[in-house]
Amino acid sequence: MKTAEIKKGMRFQLRNGWFGTMMDNKKSTTRFAEVEGFFTEMGSVYSFDIVRAQTPDGEWHAVEYTEKEIKVYEMNQAIFG
Repeated sequence: MKTAEIKKGMRFQLRNGWFGTMMDNKKSTTRFAEVEGFFTEMGSVYSFDIVRAQTPDGEWHAVEYTEKEIKVYEMNQAIFG
């Protein structure tokens, strides 16, 4: 599943293990979501931090990244480590 296929209302899991619900239908490297971490908050998440998503039928699918998402991830790692 590509990150652009994650639609509003779908559940997903982030690289750090937290879960969230997608709040937009964008197809960019940042997405708007409600994330359940130490607190439940709404905000932007990088699409390359999403590792799997749940389809409406309840199945979890691993996420495939686009070339652009991989480049942004590498740039992010070079800056922030």
